[in-house]
Amino acid sequence: MTDFLFISVPLDKTSLTSVEKLKHIIAKTNLASCCKFSIPDLKVGILDSLLSVSDDLSKLDTLTESVIKKTHQTMREVMEQSSDKVLENALANGVELMSYMTKFQWDKAKYPTALPLSSLTDIINKEVSQMETELKSRAAAYNSVKMSLQSLEHKLDGTLQTRSLNGIVRKEDLVVSEYLTTLLVVVTRGSYSQWERTYESLSEFVVPRSSRKLYEDGEGGLFSVTLFKRAVCEFKAKAQESKFTVRDYSFDMEAKKQQEMKKHSVLKKEQYGVFVRWLKVNFSEVFVAWIHLKAMRVFVESVLRYGLPVNYQALVLHTDKKHSKKLREELASLFIHLDPTATASKTDQVSCDIPGLCQYEYLSYICFHINTNLLEIS
Repeated sequence: MTDFLFISVPLDKTSLTSVEKLKHIIAKTNLASCCKFSIPDLKVGILDSLLSVSDDLSKLDTLTESVIKKTHQTMREVMEQSSDKVLENALANGVELMSYMTKFQWDKAKYPTALPLSSLTDIINKEVSQMETELKSRAAAYNSVKMSLQSLEHKLDGTLQTRSLNGIVRKEDLVVSEYLTTLLVVVTRGSYSQWERTYESLSEFVVPRSSRKLYEDGEGGLFSVTLFKRAVCEFKAKAQESKFTVRDYSFDMEAKKQQEMKKHSVLKKEQYGVFVRWLKVNFSEVFVAWIHLKAMRVFVESVLRYGLPVNYQALVLHTDKKHSKKLREELASLFIHLDPTATASKTDQVSCDIPGLCQYEYLSYICFHINTNLLEIS
């Protein structure tokens, strides 16, 4: 379980000295790893528009976080909780997520820096919203096929009342002629003797001594009985009164069920491959968009907090959960000069952990937090 902190501090002499101190502390204590978070020069625009963009980015961050979690959860469900398979597919631009974050480079082709911040926000919003809609549609289609197959498999492996009789009943077990037919009857174990005593009396047109036990499981047995076709309805009614269950069966019907099972199995396998590829591609796309969104938020908040001309340094700090609190304490101490009114106790109050992938914390320095626990990245 790891934490990432995207922080921003101004390029004044005191802050630069604090950054060097931070790097020294990290190197000495192994408290975290520290990398430059490369953000290009983006178009600032006017202050009013920057405030509006800040609000839009905050809302979009929440949406993107939700889509990332849903996509990752869907990936886990489709891959049936296989963590190795999930890790193999949960990548960003073909590399592990942590590597992508620590070596982040802005994609100018996809997100041109010449565009206003509002336009970049719209591009990401459209991308994320479209993926969310498609995820719902594709997941519903895949789950429909999966549930249909599970239903058929349940019938195959269920009780004698419902299960497939393929492999149990042979052609020679059935008598089918112009006048005669064979019925298959499910009898509970406790009713075997009753069946043997009474089945011939359920209709006067039952062939004497025609019943044979074809199969049994822990709950009961499957018996065959031969009778005249004209007596089938009468026999079924009498059997039901005696709590015997007559199974509707024919080889054509059974063959149709097996064909349907095979069809759904092939369809599920095909859709599995297509869906996993879609999840892999789109998880990468939305994660990449999300880190660009993080970079935009760091840029916007840095301009709003530290002013113009743009003059700040962005870093990404990677630590584990047990060192996260200590790292935050060091940051609060090193950059306390950025907020003369702040005190240690006040900083502790506002920097408490909030469950979720990304949070913006109003500290003396700018900080966005990513907790990878929800993605189970080790």
